[in-house]
Amino acid sequence: MIVWLNGTHGAGKTTTSALVQRLLPDSRVFDAEKVGETLMDISPGLPATDNFQHWPPWRPLVVETARRVLEYTGGTLVVPMTVLVEEYWREIAAGLAGHGIPVRHFVLHADRETLRGRIAGDTVTGPDSPFRLRYLEPYAEAARGWLHEAAEVVDTTHLTPHQAARWIAESVLD
Repeated sequence: MIVWLNGTHGAGKTTTSALVQRLLPDSRVFDAEKVGETLMDISPGLPATDNFQHWPPWRPLVVETARRVLEYTGGTLVVPMTVLVEEYWREIAAGLAGHGIPVRHFVLHADRETLRGRIAGDTVTGPDSPFRLRYLEPYAEAARGWLHEAAEVVDTTHLTPHQAARWIAESVLD
C-alpha cells in the first residue's frame, strides 16, 4: 500500500510523513523528490523546466521505484510529494493501480495565511522561499478543482503534525 501525502509547501508533508511512518507497522518513507533529483543530475541536462515533474520520465520512474521497493520489502510506503497537475496524478495513480498497489491519497491542507506563516518561518529551506511561495496559487487552483475531490483532505491549519499523523494512521488502519 501507498499512503500519499499531497499538498503544497508548508502544509507539513515531510514532518507528517515521518510521524505516520512511525505509527504504521512495516512502513517506510519514500521521498519521490529524490527521483527528480536524480533526473536533475543527468549530464548534459534534460530540457530546461521549472519543475522536474514536467519531465515525462519522472512519473513512471516514481511508479517503478515504489513498485520495486514494495516488491522487495512489502509493507507500506509513505510518500510525501506535492502533485498539483491532475494529469500527472492520474498517471501515477493509474501506474500504481496497474501493478495492483492500493493508494490512500491524502491532501494536507492549510489556509493561505497559515501556509505563508509556515513558509516564512521555515528553518530548512530558509524563510520566505520564493520557490515555495510560488506554489501557493497553483495549489489553491488545484484544491478548488480536482485535488480535494481526488483525496482525503486533512486540514492542518489547527492541527499539530502529530495530530495529523495520528488521524491519517488511524484512517489507514481502520
